[in-house]
Order: sequence, then C-alpha cells, then structure tokens
Amino acid sequence: MDRCLVAGHVNWDVTLRVDSLPPVDGEATIRDRHCGCGGSAANVAVGLAGLGVDVDLIGSVGDDECGRDAVATLEGAGVDCTGIRRIPDATTARKYLVVDESGAVSVLGDDGANEAVGPSDVDPALVRQADHVHLTGNRPETTEAIASLAAEAGVSVSYDPGRQLTERSIEAPIDLVDVLFLSSREADAIRATAAGERAFGERTVVVTDGDDGAVVHAPNATSHHAGFDVDTTDTSGAGDAFVAGFLTNWLQAGDVERALRVGNACGALATRTVGAQSSLSPQRLDSLLADCEM
Repeated sequence: MDRCLVAGHVNWDVTLRVDSLPPVDGEATIRDRHCGCGGSAANVAVGLAGLGVDVDLIGSVGDDECGRDAVATLEGAGVDCTGIRRIPDATTARKYLVVDESGAVSVLGDDGANEAVGPSDVDPALVRQADHVHLTGNRPETTEAIASLAAEAGVSVSYDPGRQLTERSIEAPIDLVDVLFLSSREADAIRATAAGERAFGERTVVVTDGDDGAVVHAPNATSHHAGFDVDTTDTSGAGDAFVAGFLTNWLQAGDVERALRVGNACGALATRTVGAQSSLSPQRLDSLLADCEM
C-alpha cells in the first residue's frame, strides 16, 4: 500500500490517569495528566505513517489552539493535512479519557468542530490518488460520498463505524466497503440490524475482542489470533493501532493470518503508552514480535 486516505474525527484528548474509576458520588485521585491529538481517524493516520505509509487525512478542527496543536502533531508524524478543514469561531472536539490502573478507559467529550466536512467539501482528487481509503466516524452522507468516489475510482475501502454504530445506520455505505472493522460488542449490535446479514455475508469483517485477540470473518474462511500478553498502561487508541497494523499488511500481501498477528502486535504496543496515539514503527513492531516468539 503506497498511499492511504483516512477520513473522520480529529480530537484534542486530555488523558487523566486515576487510581480507580469512581462510582456514583465517589471520588478518584488523578495520578497523571497527558494532553495530545486523538480521534479515530487521526490515530489510524498516525499509526499508518509510523509504519511507513504515505497518508492523507480528511477531517475538521476548530480555529483554536487545540486545533492548531492537533494539526501540528499530525504533520509532525508525517500525515498530510491538506484535507483538514479549520472551522472559524468553532472549538476543536475535546475528549477526556479517564484511565484506571488496569488501563480501562471511560470517555467524556463534546463534538466540537468534528463532522464539519460535508460531501461537497471532499476533494475527489484526494480519494482518486489513494491506493486505499479508510473511513471512521463521520456524517453518514460524507461517509457514503467518499466511499462512492473510491468505488468509482477502483480504490478499496475499509470502514470502522465505532461507537456510533448503534446511533446511525451504516446501510448506505456498507455495499461499498471491502473491509469492516468492529469490536465484539459492535459485531453483536450489527447482527441485529438490517445491515448485519449483508455485512457478514459479502465482505471481510474484522472483529477485535480485547484480551481475546481478533477474528477475521471472510466469505470463504475464518481466522483467529489470540493476541499478545503485555503489561497494559492505557487501552485508548489500541483498536486504531490494530487497524493501522492490519491494513498495512493485509493490503500489501493479502495474508490474513499475518495481518491479524501484526494488527494485534500494534494494538499491544499501543497499550504500553499513555494517550490514544502510540509511536508505531517497524523497529518497535519487529522487536515485540521477536520477543513474543522467544
């Protein structure tokens, strides 16, 4: 895969590491505070860039300090941000990630300037020059428009609808998607919808399940990889790191088992650091794989 286009959310994350997630009327002690760029599309883009892929990103931020810092972080990671809209007088979406000592995450946030990209804002040239398009949370009509442009250009498409799966219909773009990424909870939810039968019957569906690894359901085969046992610091962004690792390998060689293994390794690397964006690199990936094979 020479060039990938990623479209979706760009956030500014505030990660609060606490001694425990507090119950109702309870209180927790903040052990550490970390700020940085986040959002599923931004996380996948940074992961792909770290693994050596040329990446364009479509998204939107506010014309504020958080937006400027987010774009600077992305550009510093090697992501082309030509497709990011800066929205005047708007605030960048901010997420507060509360992480306990086991790495479990709860998220609070606002939408801010996210999803300000409409179908007419998408530059068709960005889509047509890509070797692959990866879609995350966005306006349904924007997701469908980008997927349609990709299909017309013969560009493969993957889609990770994320937590919004239960709030929005994904029926419109589903027939244009080659690879669908879901968590085990999302997979259970989509099976109960009209899109469920079409999703699982006609394309590759990758289902991640935390400590239990991941499964790929293809029309003619199913593959599973159990994942890697590592000390966990923060699980935020691990799913996005998995997507970056999986796509980098699957699109180059079509080897599902290798792609699962690398995806799980990238997800494991992401849990070792604080924040939603991990520093993926071929060197760190090779080191983890070598250690796990010893």
